[in-house]
This record gives sequence, structure tokens and C-alpha cells, in this order.
Amino acid sequence: MFSTALKIFEEKWKSYRHRFVPWIALNLRKNERTLRQVTKRSQDKLVPDEEVTETLLRLFRALFRNDLVNQGDVLSQLPTSTQTHYLGQQNNGKETTEEAGRDGPKRGFDLMLHNVGFCLERQPSTLPFGGTGVFVTKGWVPKGVTVAMYPGTVYQPYDPILFQSIRNPFVFRCIDCVLIDGNDKGISKMVYRSCSGRDRLGPLTLSDTTWLTTNPVNPLAVGQYVNNCTNEWAANVCYQEYDVPDEFPLELRQYLPNVNYTHDAQRPLRCVVLVSLQNIHPGEELFSNYYTIVH
Repeated sequence: MFSTALKIFEEKWKSYRHRFVPWIALNLRKNERTLRQVTKRSQDKLVPDEEVTETLLRLFRALFRNDLVNQGDVLSQLPTSTQTHYLGQQNNGKETTEEAGRDGPKRGFDLMLHNVGFCLERQPSTLPFGGTGVFVTKGWVPKGVTVAMYPGTVYQPYDPILFQSIRNPFVFRCIDCVLIDGNDKGISKMVYRSCSGRDRLGPLTLSDTTWLTTNPVNPLAVGQYVNNCTNEWAANVCYQEYDVPDEFPLELRQYLPNVNYTHDAQRPLRCVVLVSLQNIHPGEELFSNYYTIVH
């Protein structure tokens, strides 16, 4: 009876997605292929933050230009030089507002392919009982680039997250104990929407809520659906913590799929990106290491 209960508890615990969780201590069947180990926090950075910023800005600027027809209120709040920059690019024939409005949500995938070289889509996982997974569907991913983002509400170690974490398999733990709740349903969804609405600056939205739907405006915001690697399927991406720099353009923050639970203007917004460990080709599913040990 006791052994059966222990087995059930073990299976439940193994499905809990806290990074660096006590799962490691209780897992009696450690498999080195499914664990990632780094000797210190600095080695958890495979790509410089500047390169992550460059990738995000390239895609986000394309998303903004593509949606200029709906960005009038935001443009009016920006310096004249910034307005001229965006409008000048549009008028130079790179893309008209009429073209920008076509094809609806598919347009984001087109922009992604053009600006980062690949497309991601959520599809049924190749793993038995894997649920939803994330696949490269067009283009290819070179080694050492930003592949996706892990969306969600950001909780500092002192923030309350008890009720949000109950039966929630999407709570991601950073090295410094900051937590990101990537659940797009239930109370987690309501908390994220509430915090996002709180942090608006007039017409300026400082975070993206569309990742809570089936058609995220930011096509990178699918990292919460990347499955853990197995014996057969080695990890081809890994998580990397990224603090959004203060100089990140205000008009582009509307595409960031993260928001702080407690508003703190002095603390940079924590995001987590997924970085490729190898070349990834069309049709391949993304697999990460949920369990990273930092010595």
C-alpha cells in the first residue's frame, strides 16, 4: 500500500515543472541525459544578453511596423523622431498598412520567418502522453540563437504564489528563486491579465496578453509548451534568464509576454528565453532540460 502511494506521488512530482526543483533529490532514477548541470550561474548564459535583445528588437519592430494601422495612439506618445522613423519605413515601400492587415494571425509567422529565419507552431507532441509540443515548421534554427520565450507572471521570492501554484505544472523557477507562472488558464490567467492592465501607461501597453490565446501576436511566446527531453530525444534548447534592459523601447514592450506580479519600477522585468543547443530543422520538436543543477 505504501509503495503504491509512493509511486503515485513520485509520478506526480516528476510532472511538476519547477526548474532546479526538489524533484532532483527525490528522483531515485536519475538519468544524466535528462539533467543539465552547470558549475556556476554565469555558465547558464549561452548567448550574451545583447544578442537576445537584438533578436527581440528585430522581430518586435517588424510586428510593430506591420500593425501601424492600429498603433496610432501609441505613435502619438512617441518622440517625433521615432514617429518619423516608423512612418518613413512604411512610406519607403517596405510594407503598406493595407498589406499589413492581410492574413490575420498567419502574418506573425511570416514576419518571424523573414526576421529570425524560422517559424514555430504548437502541435501534438511526438512523445507518448506529451500533450502539446513546439515544432519548427519553416526555415531552420542555427545553434546558439534565441528560439522562444517563456511567458507568464513574474513572482519575486517574497510574492505570494501558493494558490496559483496548486496543481500548476507551468511554474518555472529561476536560479535566484524568481518564479514565472506560464499557465494560460484559470487563476493564473486572471492574475496575468490583471497585472498587465495595471501597468498600462495610457495607450502604451507594457506587456502582451495574446499568449493566453491560441493566436499569440508574438510568435516566440510558446516556450511553456516545450517538452522535457528523454532518453530517446535529447535536449536541443535550454533556458536562459534575461532581464529586459531599461532602454528597451516603450512602444515594443507590448510584445513582451511577461509582467511583474508586484509593480516595482526599480527592478528590471525578468524574462526567460530558450536558446538552441544545436541546429534544428523543419519538422523537429523542441526539447529542453526541465531539471538544471547549478553547483
